Amino acid sequence: MSAAPSATDVRRALGDALRDRRPLRGLDALWTDARDALVMRLRRTDCRVEAARVRGLEEEFARMADACLDEALSALRAAFRRGRETDDEIVRAVAAMGEVAWRELGQRPHAGQVHGALALARGRIAEIATGEGKTLCATIPATLWAWRGRGCHVVTANDYLAQRDAAWMAPVYRRAGLRVASIAQETGHEERREAYSADLTYCTGKEAAADYLRDRLVLGRGARASWAAIEACYDAAPARWSGVVQRGLACAVVDEADAVLIDEAATPLIIAGGAADPGLAHAHRLASVIVGELREGEHYKADRAARDVRLTRSGLAKVQADGALASSAWSTARRREEVVTHALSARLFYKRGAQYSVRDGRIVIIDESTGRATPDRSWREGVHQAIEAKEGLAPNAPPGTLARISFQRFFRLYPRLCGMTGTAHEVRRECWRLYRLAFERVPTHRPSARDVLPQRVYAGAEGRRRAVVAEAMRVRDKGRPVLIGVRTVRESEAIASMLRDAGAARDVLNAERHEEEAAVVARAGEAGRITVATNMAGRGTDIALGEGVAAAGGLHVICAEANPARRLDRQLAGRCARQGDPGSYRRVVSLDDEVVLRHAPRALRLACIGGVRWASRATVRSAQSRAEAEGRRRRAGVLRADDWLDDHLGFAAGG
Repeated sequence: MSAAPSATDVRRALGDALRDRRPLRGLDALWTDARDALVMRLRRTDCRVEAARVRGLEEEFARMADACLDEALSALRAAFRRGRETDDEIVRAVAAMGEVAWRELGQRPHAGQVHGALALARGRIAEIATGEGKTLCATIPATLWAWRGRGCHVVTANDYLAQRDAAWMAPVYRRAGLRVASIAQETGHEERREAYSADLTYCTGKEAAADYLRDRLVLGRGARASWAAIEACYDAAPARWSGVVQRGLACAVVDEADAVLIDEAATPLIIAGGAADPGLAHAHRLASVIVGELREGEHYKADRAARDVRLTRSGLAKVQADGALASSAWSTARRREEVVTHALSARLFYKRGAQYSVRDGRIVIIDESTGRATPDRSWREGVHQAIEAKEGLAPNAPPGTLARISFQRFFRLYPRLCGMTGTAHEVRRECWRLYRLAFERVPTHRPSARDVLPQRVYAGAEGRRRAVVAEAMRVRDKGRPVLIGVRTVRESEAIASMLRDAGAARDVLNAERHEEEAAVVARAGEAGRITVATNMAGRGTDIALGEGVAAAGGLHVICAEANPARRLDRQLAGRCARQGDPGSYRRVVSLDDEVVLRHAPRALRLACIGGVRWASRATVRSAQSRAEAEGRRRRAGVLRADDWLDDHLGFAAGG
């Protein structure tokens, strides 16, 4: 069992949490952004120049015997522990860690990885193309930050990657004098304490944020607690700290940063518990029956683009007159209206196979940006119970909220933060505004050989699917593998069914078939193989080309459905033509794809119907731009709500 944290550990752990670090707005934001951007530009180190210096030092470290290399690492570690390392020591440390990677893993960082490592060590968000070796790249800045002695969190996209990367890079960290551990959803309390006490901890952002919230509940600290109160609490009752698992938020290296820092930011993390309301669950069962009698236009109006539904006067009168709902535990007029509105939203806007799946008698949310199942999440404000009732499941009584934090606010608590992803350019301004992370694009190790084919736009989903299947079959017959990327489980199953009817063997990877994700993606590069996958495909797993595939033209990727963000298209395209390999990419969309229906301007849709040739492509572009803007507004709303709750409610004192 690890020792309880000291008072100094507590000071470090919570010091930054006591500062008001929320982003400014209005004219204050414009002035601060301009000032900070200028200061950053003046202080900015040219990582390309430093990368060249690192390459010049490689031979020096390569000539060192093992004992001499270990002595050099020990001296560098001591310099970083003092916290006063120079630019020259940073460059030497990166070069030394490159030699360690070669001796321990047989991998020497190439120029792009060195450039990326330096950008991360300088606290930036680095755009590193898919397949360029981000796992090894992250190891170097994580080592430098862990040498400071306060621990470093390496944040991954999922539990599998956290465990895989920690085990994979462990020899490098051991040679650098560091201990590494990983955390997954099933990790127990004591194992978590031990993992967080390591020099480096691999985990997902969700696990780190949830542990932070649970620790705050254990501490019983109000939002404006003083250090005197915290240390008095520690000195008076040290046994209390047995419930705390983290030793602080000091440094974080975030892999797939756009997914973790941006996409995840649309949903706040909530620790639930306390008293439940069984009357609400009963009311949702009744409301699910009632909405079957309501007619759109007469009883309610629905805005599908905004996923908003409102009862009309006629609908309100019908709901308030319903005797069954009026006699339930939720008997007030306002509550009856609310529970029926939730039931309508569940029926109109939440589709099985798109926003959720049903597994073992439970509603499991599907992340719309990645296609991954998230069994530990639930929708709030009664929506989850309304969906359970719609599916004929017994609605679980919703528990109360004990603690809440947005991922935006959580990651700003780290004094040192950096991130890497293959698609950072589109969100560079948001990363700067929210996290003060400057953007750095890292050149690829080899020139890209990707062939981007012209986009095809069809009037309806059925025509789009037929075109996708025909193209996949044609490319497969040439001995090339094909990866078909879609947004939803439902769409992946529909295309897989058409391929089966056409006599084509295929692998399917979605939230319902996730158990063999790494294996399915790893063999997706075999000759003649067709893989249908939601947007989670390939994140963190290379698609290696099979024998003879490169000569045949490489992997062909088809984006078979309009995505709500252009960077999701780029992520999918990045599955092919890695490290100079050949490959090709085509986007095939339809005008009744959900993103287009929800976000495209009415005038453009009418022009498409009228046969205007340029309008179809303009419609898709406009729909994506509007969807991206809505996503930014939604994330800003989550942050505002989080700030308001923190100011007005804080955290209740623990017992």
